[in-house]
Amino acid sequence: MSLADGGAPPESAESEWVDWTGDTLALLRALRAPHRRSRAGQIGYTVYVGMMIVLAWGGMFSIGAFANASMGTDYTAHGAQLLAALPAGVCALSLGLILVVARDALWRGPVVAPRATVDWLLAQPLRPGPVLRPWLWTSCAVALVPGMLAAAASGVALGLMDRTGFLPAFGWALGGGVCVPLLATCCAVAVERYERVARFVRRATPVVAVLVLLLAAQSALAWNGHRFTPLERVEMWSGPWGWPALVGLTPTTAAVPGGWAALVPLVLLTAVAMVLAYRAAAYIPLSSLRHRARTAAGVAAALRTAELRSARMVMAQSDQRARRVRLRIPPPTRPWLAVPWRDLTALLRAPSRLGRAVLFSAPALLLAPAAVAASGVDRLLITACSVSFGYLAAAQLAEPARVEADDPRRAGWSPYPYGELMLRHAVVPALASVGLGAVGAAVAVLAGAGAAVWLAPLVALPLTAAAMVNACRGPSRQELMYSPTGMGSMGPFIFLAWYAAGPVTLVPALALVFGLGRGPSAPLAVSWCLVFAAVLLYWAYQRALTLSGRHRPKD
Repeated sequence: MSLADGGAPPESAESEWVDWTGDTLALLRALRAPHRRSRAGQIGYTVYVGMMIVLAWGGMFSIGAFANASMGTDYTAHGAQLLAALPAGVCALSLGLILVVARDALWRGPVVAPRATVDWLLAQPLRPGPVLRPWLWTSCAVALVPGMLAAAASGVALGLMDRTGFLPAFGWALGGGVCVPLLATCCAVAVERYERVARFVRRATPVVAVLVLLLAAQSALAWNGHRFTPLERVEMWSGPWGWPALVGLTPTTAAVPGGWAALVPLVLLTAVAMVLAYRAAAYIPLSSLRHRARTAAGVAAALRTAELRSARMVMAQSDQRARRVRLRIPPPTRPWLAVPWRDLTALLRAPSRLGRAVLFSAPALLLAPAAVAASGVDRLLITACSVSFGYLAAAQLAEPARVEADDPRRAGWSPYPYGELMLRHAVVPALASVGLGAVGAAVAVLAGAGAAVWLAPLVALPLTAAAMVNACRGPSRQELMYSPTGMGSMGPFIFLAWYAAGPVTLVPALALVFGLGRGPSAPLAVSWCLVFAAVLLYWAYQRALTLSGRHRPKD
């Protein structure tokens, strides 16, 4: 029937579709009300505990320090050093935060809904915006917490060391503490929404990580009196990672002209980014959301069972679109080189591990001269921090050994006994750690460090041995969490001692050897390092024997 005959016009496809999004979400809110109340109670309790910890440790300490300052106590001894280190340090923190949040978006992201929501609710004919945007606001609220804490810490430090006053320092630092986390979250939304942005983040990660390291080194040099003011001005005006430094220095005695001029574009850029992120959150592809929901669920399940290695493997396997490096080196002509050849090939095909080793080696070498110059308890603590970073660097290179230890049955190809095979896996990490330590020590000496940093290549040997001890621990033993009767609540500590046996043993030992007094002489330091390396390698050998016996078939 046509319109001329008086018939009704045919309904279009758009007029047939009815938007049930509001009704569906209202029904779900009513059905999940008991769960939401329970969840709100858990979140409220966590927030309460966190606030009590911050107020008890940070708040009471800060109030006491300001009270002492009002009665004449002088905290300005290191004020000039703090102001000198802030420009490059704030740039490093801001750029590092943006990088970390953007990398997090490659496998999880700020807009990450539960699997039930992604697999069932978003598959229905509903508008995705009202479902996904609350998760964006939640991520923004969580991101603001460290920013607010950093602004408060900056206000306390500047108020005590520069006599700036807490409220002015906190108010100006709040500009960066609020805007930088929100900008980082918006960048993460772009990583989720656009694949080309994700590819750019993957390619730019090594460059940005090196820039963060250089900025951190520049901040440490500025603390020690080696400043380059023109470079600092360029860095502070280079982008939103430098503008917070300009804003934060405005109320101090080291104020740089342009604080207000930097605050305005920082706030405007944050506002524009939030609007764009709000719009983009509703258009994130469903396949991307499903992939991230499954990865986040796998990581959470691994963490609940204390399987930290499994969590790392789930995260690494989630980025399937990353470009794989396929380097080939000539196969060995001698049988005893087969294991080192496999390990070297594995490391060359995973350049991110080499990059992380360099990343952790930098603070270890930067802290070494400071430990030599310090004394007493400060020397012990700085030495322990330096050794800890050195262990993390060496542990990145022992991944082939950990893969072999995940399932000892994989070693069926090897003609060597399992314990000897694991010792052969220590060759490449040891050589790489020694080479990395030698290069870092040479750079540190050229930068003005003392001759003590030349011990770094030698310390790499016990650090590699400690990494091998941890590599031979095998699957996680959750039963250690539940201590036997009479041990009280020592189960978590027993599990930690088993899980991190290598560093828990070596870090205090090396800290005591190098941190007591003025440190040992060079021959004695060499002897201690060789003894520690031999003992830890023997321990790794025994652990490997136990691990292989645990997986031996029963008769």
